[in-house]
Amino acid sequence: MYRICKAAQHLHQFFAPFQKRCGTGSAPGEKAKYPNLNASISQGILAVNGNNGLNVNGIPSQNIAASSSMTLYRAGYIRNNEASKNLLVQMADLSVQEDQNNITLNITQAYLNILMAEENIVALQEILTTTKTQLKQGDQLYKAGSISKLNYLQIQAQVAQDEYNLVAAQNNLRTYIVNLKQILQLPTDYDFQIVKPESITVDENFKTLSEVQNMAQNQRPEVKYGELNIENSKTNLKMAQPSILPTLSLTGSISSNYVYNNGNYFNQLRNNFFLPIGLSLGIPIYNNRIYRIAIEKSKIEIQQANLDLLNTKTVLNQQIEQAYISLQNSVLQYESASRQMDLNKQSYDIVTAQMKLGSIDYVQLQQQRLTYIQSIQNFLQAKYSAVLNEQIYEFYA
Repeated sequence: MYRICKAAQHLHQFFAPFQKRCGTGSAPGEKAKYPNLNASISQGILAVNGNNGLNVNGIPSQNIAASSSMTLYRAGYIRNNEASKNLLVQMADLSVQEDQNNITLNITQAYLNILMAEENIVALQEILTTTKTQLKQGDQLYKAGSISKLNYLQIQAQVAQDEYNLVAAQNNLRTYIVNLKQILQLPTDYDFQIVKPESITVDENFKTLSEVQNMAQNQRPEVKYGELNIENSKTNLKMAQPSILPTLSLTGSISSNYVYNNGNYFNQLRNNFFLPIGLSLGIPIYNNRIYRIAIEKSKIEIQQANLDLLNTKTVLNQQIEQAYISLQNSVLQYESASRQMDLNKQSYDIVTAQMKLGSIDYVQLQQQRLTYIQSIQNFLQAKYSAVLNEQIYEFYA
């Protein structure tokens, strides 16, 4: 069977830059292990506390300062925070892949609709050619008095009906092309031509249900997303636990000030220079059980993540089973419709030949013609339904 691959390849190229941005570079959590730095500068009026109390004398003053701190130990919080951010990046990438899969299936269905419409047009053109030939023969028979005017008008109506069916099929083709262009987000004036396969056949030798389910469970992005979600929930628990433990930090600051009319500006900054550096130990004693509650919530999130993954796997298996049943049914319908169309084609050819000899009337010809047209429609629907269902089933693998 012809594999629908070109659209998926172009789609992969479309998503690749975004996936590359998601998967490379430093994660946001890495920054937590580096020191911070803050600076400030203030301008004000000097207030002096003297014998007469606080005295605001209106002398301008200026203060310049910078401070920095760096966490040295927090029971693995920084390491787990970095790991959590990396997991979130991977999960975002898997979400992109899942959307890519859904769009690829939409492209596949739109592409097959175009192929079906084109094949239907070819069949209707052949039928129209046959009916036009019958009209020429009917014109000769009517002039010779071999058929009535009613039968002659019925043949003309038949040609008009076949022309209408052909125009309707061509309109459907244009609609399907527009749908595919819109899915691909192509400009309206873009000259769009699809690549046609040499042949489209239904392959009846497909993988077993259990084989496809096992393959899907091991590689589908929604399953991997659920697995990473569990890992991330466990990491969040490790991040919550240090909140009730001491934190050791390295702190430091630098500052200086200047007072107007109290000496040279730069001399004052140099003389008033202040640089304290030290260690800070933060010990949580009581916080209204906020951190304890956060730890318990993290444990619940782990359980929820496990349930979400189980549900994802269950739904995925159900979808694959439904796709498997749909594929089996569509293959059987395709085989039945193929036999039906072949038999009706033979019957229509025989009736057409008999019509030339005048051994049957127009009503019998019209009945067989309608039966044959309907069998063509049934065959095309069954054929492309089987191809689409096979694509969906294989896509899960």
